Amino acid sequence: MSQAISEGDGISLIVPVADAEGASAAEADGAEGLLVNQDIWGIREATALPLLRTGAEGEADACVLSPRELGDEDGVEARYRSLVERGIECVVEVIDSDQLESALERLDPEIFLLSPADEDDRESAVERVLDLLQDVPAGKLAIAHLMVTTSDEVAELERSGFDAVTVGTHDVAGLVGAAPPEV
Repeated sequence: MSQAISEGDGISLIVPVADAEGASAAEADGAEGLLVNQDIWGIREATALPLLRTGAEGEADACVLSPRELGDEDGVEARYRSLVERGIECVVEVIDSDQLESALERLDPEIFLLSPADEDDRESAVERVLDLLQDVPAGKLAIAHLMVTTSDEVAELERSGFDAVTVGTHDVAGLVGAAPPEV
């Protein structure tokens, strides 16, 4: 996952998919990663894109450790080590600066998934993840977990320094700045 989102020009799009057909279509449209929350039959045959897994463990190249898991005093470190030992990258989701600081101290992950907290109605979700991005150390990768749907949102996040963004549409081609790559 880290290689897919760090190489190349521009911001990488990570697309949620529910089936192998959707995975194949996302790859053809220019996605550079797939977001899954369950095992999907035939997905490895349908695409070569890396799989970012949320929720329960299963087939994945990278797995999200949730903010809830960061509150577990001992379990999160053990789960992190277990995933890394099995060759699965850990993407640590954080929703505020305290969680970001705790994740850096306890795990020092390569990739962060920055999600907006729902508590502050004064700031938009984009503003909340941009605030978090300022605290991510140089050299770490940052994914905005916003489920964006417009090319303007993608462009704003790219200008701000995000490496990747989760998108909330299956029409990925409309969000990609350049023509989709030939596969």
